[in-house]
Amino acid sequence: MNIKPTVIGLSLLLISANALADDDCTDPVAQWQPRENLRQQLEDQGWTVQRIKVDDGCYEVKGVDADGHRVKAEYAPASLNLIEIKVKINRDNASVNDDYRHSIERYNKPASQGQAPLKETSKSKPRATIE
Repeated sequence: MNIKPTVIGLSLLLISANALADDDCTDPVAQWQPRENLRQQLEDQGWTVQRIKVDDGCYEVKGVDADGHRVKAEYAPASLNLIEIKVKINRDNASVNDDYRHSIERYNKPASQGQAPLKETSKSKPRATIE
């Protein structure tokens, strides 16, 4: 039995797995805003923040939004702009469910004066999953 091809195959598999485990956010740590700024921004929007942690270079937030829906969201740590959001709809609040898909923009912090707006590229648009 020739072990060499097996070892080479396993090595290539491990190398490709490491390449796929890339960070979602690439903001330099020196430019990151404190987590407390993000917490305050979300609480001002009516969220109850349960936790903020760093995952794949992004701030990952779990909480409940102003409408009572469970939310898991990723934010860029330097700009605090929304990158991805997953919403578990509260079925008891049916009046909000109909237009929830159109309200994603409210999760992004408004651009401050002097700050350039986001470029309209697929990377700058938040991804949303609604269950």
